[in-house]
Amino acid sequence: MAPSFVINGGDFAAAIGKTSSGGRASSVYSEVQTSRIDYALPLPSVLTGPFKIVDGPASSAAGNPDGIASLFPNLFGQPSTMLVPTDGEHALDSGRKLKIGVVLSGGQAPGGHNVISGIFDYLQAHAKGSTVYGFRGGPAGIMKCKYVELTPDYIRPYRNQGGFDMICSGRDKIETPEQFKQAEETAVKLDLDGLVVIGGDDSNTNACLLAENFRSKNLKARVIGCPKTIDGDLKCKEVPTSFGFDTACKIYAEMIGNVMIDARSTGKYYHFVRLMGRAASHITLECALQTHPNITIIGEEVAAKKLTLKNVTDYMVDVISKRSELGYNYGVILIPEGLIDFIPEVQQLIAELNEILAHDVVDEAGLWKKKLAEQSLQLFEFLPQAIQEQLMLERDPHGNVQVAKIETEKMLIQMVETELEKRKLEGSYKGQFKGQSHFFGYEGRCGLPTNFDSMYCYALGYAAAVLLHSGKTGLISSVGNLGAPVSEWTVGGTALTSLMDVERRHGKNKPVIKKAMVELEGAPFQKFASMREEWALKNRYISPGPIQFMGPGSDDVNHTLLLELGLVAA
Repeated sequence: MAPSFVINGGDFAAAIGKTSSGGRASSVYSEVQTSRIDYALPLPSVLTGPFKIVDGPASSAAGNPDGIASLFPNLFGQPSTMLVPTDGEHALDSGRKLKIGVVLSGGQAPGGHNVISGIFDYLQAHAKGSTVYGFRGGPAGIMKCKYVELTPDYIRPYRNQGGFDMICSGRDKIETPEQFKQAEETAVKLDLDGLVVIGGDDSNTNACLLAENFRSKNLKARVIGCPKTIDGDLKCKEVPTSFGFDTACKIYAEMIGNVMIDARSTGKYYHFVRLMGRAASHITLECALQTHPNITIIGEEVAAKKLTLKNVTDYMVDVISKRSELGYNYGVILIPEGLIDFIPEVQQLIAELNEILAHDVVDEAGLWKKKLAEQSLQLFEFLPQAIQEQLMLERDPHGNVQVAKIETEKMLIQMVETELEKRKLEGSYKGQFKGQSHFFGYEGRCGLPTNFDSMYCYALGYAAAVLLHSGKTGLISSVGNLGAPVSEWTVGGTALTSLMDVERRHGKNKPVIKKAMVELEGAPFQKFASMREEWALKNRYISPGPIQFMGPGSDDVNHTLLLELGLVAA
């Protein structure tokens, strides 16, 4: 057994055991995990010397500004801010003690612990005597006032580690008047000066609603958001990427590289790999850029071209047939998790199924099927039995099909097999096809964060604390210029209302942060599109290997970000 090591005069395992509700009490750390705890985290130079906060112009909204203005009368129009170096003294009152709450909201993403570490370290350095409360189990912890006071010993074992187990997360939302009242009571009880919500688009929408609510009630608590999601769909000009995306893609790319070598070694398998990303295909696109698979389906392209399920299948079969003629009866195919949501005919089928499931009992005799439109019924009957059953599963809290439970990769394998058999009978295909299915999902959400995500998250947390210390609210922590060395990164806060649009949900106007989809005219997709024909027929496989923390490749930035920043040629 590896020896434990000493932390502040105590046993490391014991220190962990005192820290959390089900956190790392029984954890045994590998040498790599142990070494990561003390990995030095540089900061943007603007955060290491005197700075001042400069407000930009009045902001608007991503869509429907009048609607957003009516929903956020106290926040709409407020400017985004930027930190700039100054020759004077530090502008913020270092003698003022703050009480700050932090909450992790939604699914896990590598680096979340470093956001909390950044918040804590800023307050330790610039507002000595401040208190940080970690709300346990996500937003429910705010409503139920379940928290733990964070201390240096509590936080240390989680620095540069994966997971959200320091305080754990949850998917609850603060939405009803009663829930807002509970949040207000917690803010008053703990005498909070601020709250940092670490989450994705829904969570940051909720953060903005909390900021509006607290301001309307004249509470002193301010609210700042931080951009989290491995899906990469929370970003804009001021927020270049969400944290966790870099790490997750590199984890998946390693696994894809492994199955590529397996495919080439055996010479007889097609690996169909479904990747996380319900609403957008950013992960699938980035993994394609890193590994060069034979076929990659991008959901946004499928939707834009209004492709049917048969169109998608035929494209795969065409490539498989051409590769067979070249002597290749193997390959790798990448599929986004939310593919079926992008296919118009499937979208229509799901919409009709949602209506039926909401109002009718699904009878075993199948009489409910008569309520489907003829085209939708034909599609439903065309799908494999297992996929039919998965489409009928209980919806998620938002009323959406749980796409993570729909084994699209297995469906496509069956459909490809059927079409290839037809072509064999016609004499146009003479190869052998064996499909292997994979879903790479949760494996990527809690890995040890890359150097990039470790440093990015630490800067995001530091910036969030600065914004709260300066009295800002309703902003999302923004760190930019990410293609440059860390010292040159820019730091500020972006008005959350500027990211929002209004959608009609359940008969009411609801504010939503618009998801950032793959842009078909953007540099990452254009780069992929220029190469995919070559990748289809020639084996240009790249196996990136495991994430590196030192040496070659350890500080490489992902392709998507570099292409979007214009730092590599498209």
